[in-house]
Amino acid sequence: QVQLVESGGELVQAGGSLRLSCAASGRTFTTNAMGWFRQAPGKEREFVATINWNGGITDYVDSVKGRFTISRDNAKTTVFLQMNSLKPEDTAVYYCAARLWPSHSSRYEEYDFWGQGTQVTVSS
Repeated sequence: QVQLVESGGELVQAGGSLRLSCAASGRTFTTNAMGWFRQAPGKEREFVATINWNGGITDYVDSVKGRFTISRDNAKTTVFLQMNSLKPEDTAVYYCAARLWPSHSSRYEEYDFWGQGTQVTVSS
């Protein structure tokens, strides 16, 4: 089992920045690929970013490329999502997820463990 706890979500003005954190505990973190997903009201959960087990490979949904950066600190068993130039359409609950495999993935169904989510609200 892997337990995931997200933090860092809050209300921010458009153009601002936030850094989300996801603290992992349980089985070995360093062998897990990690991902961030988000879900806005009335919409399906959407892939945002993913990172492989050692941080060497990342991928993003097109709408956040150049604005968001995913990273990880395996020593601290934590994954981060740095979000810059935030837009109102980024408003959503952001979820951290972990795979049992080391390779990254943008597919929701390939993740095995999920956090409870953290709310990000971007005002215009």
